[in-house]
Amino acid sequence: MSPARAIPILLLLFVLVGCAGYRLGPTNGNPAGARSIQVAYFQNETMEPRLSEAVLHALRKRLQQDGTFRLATQNDGDVIVTGAILRYEREAVSFQPADVITARDYEITLHCRVLAEERGTGKVLLDRVVRGRTTLRVGADQTSVERQSLPVLAADFARNAVDLLVDGTW
Repeated sequence: MSPARAIPILLLLFVLVGCAGYRLGPTNGNPAGARSIQVAYFQNETMEPRLSEAVLHALRKRLQQDGTFRLATQNDGDVIVTGAILRYEREAVSFQPADVITARDYEITLHCRVLAEERGTGKVLLDRVVRGRTTLRVGADQTSVERQSLPVLAADFARNAVDLLVDGTW
């Protein structure tokens, strides 16, 4: 075999062997959509309004995007996810250059307890506090900026929670 013919064959062999560990679909070994999941409203134990709706929407959206579970909306899920929003924290991370008291950027952190149980057996699959974070720059109206950052905060929480649900050790 000539060297000119051997190079493309070797390249093809390297590509095939290099991608041998990759696979499409869920990473937990189950077929996509084999189990359904129902997400209930999270109880808001904070003084911050509108958190439950944002968390529920982001969690359902992320589960649909992931595709490991089918989203059940008629109270018939194989796995039931409930939870509580425990803490909503705002911490200044940078200050105005000429004023060391006035914050310029805040880190917002959301702490939620996530409980996932099998409907049939009641077996607890996940019981853990999951966190979501985002950073925001304060403008003229801090309330509006926080309200606008809420979907980003909820999406970060949902990403972390779904990762635990999908790739958990249960």
